[in-house]
Amino acid sequence: MSGVRAVVFDTDGVLLATADRHAAAWKETFDGCLARWGEHTGQRPTPFDAVHDYRDLVDGRSRLDGVRAFLTARRIGLPAGTPEDPPGCDTVHAVAARKEAVFSEMLRTAPVEPFDDVGPALRRLRETDVGCAAVSASRHARTLLRSAGLTDFFGALVDGRDADALDLPGKPDPALFLEAAARLGAGPGRTAVVEDALVGVEAGRRGRFHLVVGIDRGRDPRTADALRAHGAHLVLPDLLGLPAAIDGLGQ
Repeated sequence: MSGVRAVVFDTDGVLLATADRHAAAWKETFDGCLARWGEHTGQRPTPFDAVHDYRDLVDGRSRLDGVRAFLTARRIGLPAGTPEDPPGCDTVHAVAARKEAVFSEMLRTAPVEPFDDVGPALRRLRETDVGCAAVSASRHARTLLRSAGLTDFFGALVDGRDADALDLPGKPDPALFLEAAARLGAGPGRTAVVEDALVGVEAGRRGRFHLVVGIDRGRDPRTADALRAHGAHLVLPDLLGLPAAIDGLGQ
């Protein structure tokens, strides 16, 4: 069996402790618009669930795709609008801009830290000459990884700005992961993907990556089952077991 020579990591929730912040930003964004949307539909939409709706509808997706997924789930129709729309509730782009504004304000009020297991795992992979890349749909990823002192571990980074510039579709399409693997000089058959989002592990399987690892930091059996159902070959509670899992595949 050919060995894994590269690993592509999702950023939020895998490397950085930002998933809870994203979930809170999405909740503030959507719940702040629900009353206005209810006036048009004549119904009272169900509030955003920061656990289940975050996991099932927006985690791992671009802001626009996350807005579309939530609106579809709640049967709310909005015009697309344009990228120039200011933060608001009247178009898909406006809601996405609203989320960006809320999240940016959260970042200004508190620093973002890497999980404790990230540094040791990345150092071990570097010692064994396994190339690493980071991927994120967020435009903030590059800045946040730099502030967390992690950029030196990565030979490639593909973020939301790259996705826009290259017109790469978002997850569950594997384009972001494939671009990161290509920048490392590794094809999917020699690369592992590490994700905490359902659409992320699905993207890894669609891209035919050698190993798709789901991260369940909450150690919730339902989350672990969902990650496997969406395509994870292996589910780990953190990154500490990742180097050994890769070693076990043979190189």
